[in-house]
Amino acid sequence: MQAAISKTLRQLPPGMQPPSYNKSNPADSPILYLALTSGTLQLSALDEYAETFLAQRLSTVSGVAQVQVFGSAKYAVRIQVDPKALAARGIGLDEVTAAVSAGNPNLPTGTLWGPQRAYTVLADGSISSAPEFRQLAVTYQNGAPVRLQDVARVLDDVQDSRNASWYDGKRAVVLAIQRQPGTNTVQVADAVKAMVASLSVQLPASVQVNTLYDRSVSIRQSVNDVQLTLLVTLCLVVLVIFLFLKNLSATVIPSLSLPFSIIGTFSVMYLMGYSLDNLSLMALTLSEMGKRPLQAALEGAREIGFTILSMTLSLTAVFIPVLLMGGIIGRLFHEFAVTIGVAILVSGFVSLTLTPMLCSRFLRPAKEEHHGRWYEATERVYQRGLSWYERSLAWVMDRRPMALVFSAGILVATAVLFVFVPKGFIPTEDTGQIQGTTETLEGSSFENMRDHQQAVADILTHDPNVAHFMSFVGGGTMNQGRLSIRLTPRNQRLPADQVARELNPKLNSVPGIRTYLQVPASIRIGGRPTKTQYQFTLQSADIDALYDNAAKLERALRGIPTLQDVTTDLQIKNPQVSVRIDRDRATSLGVTVQQIEQALYDAYGSRQVSTIYTPNNQYWVILELLPEYQRDPTALQLLYLRSQTGKLIPLTSVASASNDVGPLSVNHSGQLPSVTLSFNLPPGVSLGAAVNDVQKAARQTLPSTISTGFSGTAQAFQASQQGLVFLLLLAVVVIYIVLGILYESFIHPLTILSGLPFAGFGALLTLFIFRTELSVYAFVGVIMLVGLVKKNAIMMIDFALDAERNERKSPRDAIIEACSVRFRPIMMTTMAALMGTLPIAIGWGAGGESRRPLGLAVVGGLAFSQLITLYVTPVVYTYLDTLQHRLGRRARRATVEEPPPVAAD
Repeated sequence: MQAAISKTLRQLPPGMQPPSYNKSNPADSPILYLALTSGTLQLSALDEYAETFLAQRLSTVSGVAQVQVFGSAKYAVRIQVDPKALAARGIGLDEVTAAVSAGNPNLPTGTLWGPQRAYTVLADGSISSAPEFRQLAVTYQNGAPVRLQDVARVLDDVQDSRNASWYDGKRAVVLAIQRQPGTNTVQVADAVKAMVASLSVQLPASVQVNTLYDRSVSIRQSVNDVQLTLLVTLCLVVLVIFLFLKNLSATVIPSLSLPFSIIGTFSVMYLMGYSLDNLSLMALTLSEMGKRPLQAALEGAREIGFTILSMTLSLTAVFIPVLLMGGIIGRLFHEFAVTIGVAILVSGFVSLTLTPMLCSRFLRPAKEEHHGRWYEATERVYQRGLSWYERSLAWVMDRRPMALVFSAGILVATAVLFVFVPKGFIPTEDTGQIQGTTETLEGSSFENMRDHQQAVADILTHDPNVAHFMSFVGGGTMNQGRLSIRLTPRNQRLPADQVARELNPKLNSVPGIRTYLQVPASIRIGGRPTKTQYQFTLQSADIDALYDNAAKLERALRGIPTLQDVTTDLQIKNPQVSVRIDRDRATSLGVTVQQIEQALYDAYGSRQVSTIYTPNNQYWVILELLPEYQRDPTALQLLYLRSQTGKLIPLTSVASASNDVGPLSVNHSGQLPSVTLSFNLPPGVSLGAAVNDVQKAARQTLPSTISTGFSGTAQAFQASQQGLVFLLLLAVVVIYIVLGILYESFIHPLTILSGLPFAGFGALLTLFIFRTELSVYAFVGVIMLVGLVKKNAIMMIDFALDAERNERKSPRDAIIEACSVRFRPIMMTTMAALMGTLPIAIGWGAGGESRRPLGLAVVGGLAFSQLITLYVTPVVYTYLDTLQHRLGRRARRATVEEPPPVAAD
């Protein structure tokens, strides 16, 4: 990287600061905003504490990538030249520049080497304040010096006077701390806050350090809520076990596997260097959903051991494709897959070892048990339910073709639902923050932008949902500003999405300025800053055609109801003054083109013409014209240049100026000129629908010479839709292979997997009913269902196969007996699984809105599939078992009829 930068240095204009680089992810938002305010100190003094005292030390904290400064007010000496005074004295602007540069040198002055001692030579050639610069001699006329104060106003000022930031309406310097990729947000934020606390005692009492936003707070809240969800899940699972077993000892023994699973999983996470984040805790929650048939603790590990092994290995195998998946989805769910896989394996190991041992030691024989009235009452309820199930199952088995037709109908309905369920990417999470971008007309001055920004800020000051906010203008595109809003605690306000929707019309009621608000995504993708959340980029080598067609597409997108806040980064109507140089006349008068452009830069570019060096920092000396001569293009006629012959040449004699419009910036993507259109979604509209509408409009509007594509979050959404479907299919294939190895059969794995369409239908129907998008989290829930729904079938088929082999029963009798015997563990594990995911589906607490789609998908899929598979799986088993016997007989017949080989002579 450094070598590539070094190659470009010779191509840069003279006087430009050399570029630098740092390691950070542009897609990451700052994790901490600190606002420094003071009621007495000047802004330059406050900035000294912010940039030199705090920011430099905070940048050394482990894990900090960079510290951005908003509203920087670094000290500088500003020289504002009076062109009329220069013209009256016959002095050129370039002479002032040369005099300032020569009058403030910073050169080594050598050493005196005496016979006994060496002396360092120090000269006081440097000057460091506006009063000293005022006395600087520009030239001599008539034997008297013309000092800088005679032709210019010299001020103690700030380096960039056209940027400003406010904290709650008061001028401030804001520090934004960004973490390095791969570091822990909470650890970095804690280290930064500890550093700030230790440094705050050295700040003046008039300086207040306010925390505008702290990402670690919402992370802690979310993790605490997931921990509470995990605890509630454990309690519900244990309660379900107790209700079905109705025995305290029998409940405690299998319940011990839950904490052992958590401890074992934490151990593996520690060894692999994983952090305890939301996805890892959610994986632990989902792993404790009663996936083992805990009735085995009463019947013995020998009968149920293979069942536990089959369920554990096949469920773990679901997450193998997730581990191998690349891209953003792979990185996002890698730790999730490892965590839940380890938890399941540890849980299965405990069920095969610790649980049987404890049963042999602490359970009493059934004849020694004494049951009370509550036990007898609940057992009668269970027996009635079992009797009703046996009768209804017999009815279904007598009408097996109807069950197959019903299954086919569900399969078709699943495909239809998949088309109609809205598609999304990653749900927005209410972290208590709203980001905003403000924009005025192209060509707006800093003062105009500042006044409009203050009008917007005044509305935020009086909004009850807003606790604090930062407002910033300048520092880049002059007609744009930024807002960072911190909301009041969740229990005192509306949800962040609703707050943004209510603020939008209020802020946009300010005339002359447009405000775009968005709730920051929990995972930000793409480093391009845009005013709204989703981006669509156009590229072409023909810049004129690109700009014309981008404007057409923008108008088309504004008419689409599934989009709102459509905007663009195309700004090509910025007012500009075009200076046309008469090269021949300039040459004849002894003036070079470089002189002309340098004079314009000196006059209007706020050029750094010298540097003040101090022991702690360095500061600019800036040259420009007086403000009153920077407001009107007619001031160009007051500029003079010193020609090679020594004469003073007016700029207007070698150049002419005219008003025009042009681009404020020329954006590129992949080295090609580009235009990015961005948009937000109205309430109730899915990202999938918006993406389809944008693509349709682009096909109807744009010629083939312009390439298009989504970028950022919208691009990741498109890639995830293809990747997740492939992942789902791959998970099914992996489970089929694992089950085929375990059962040594190609047929019965199909029986076990026959419940997948019912799980998919239940998950999609639940999402559709609750108006929840099929997001990445919801899709992962569907993938989990692939491993969960086979539980019923495995318990039934294991028993039925054993009955067929050892008791010589028919497939029908064997599967009916299996359903009856295994009804209690099936219902118990089903209820435990539902209770385990119910807290996630409710989605309470911080970050609950992002976890809720996964919980809804799992609860809906389990509830529907576990009920239906109690009837459909026996039907499928009888058909496929008959098919397997027929294929087996045909294979044996072919082997018998094959003629023996003839021996060679």
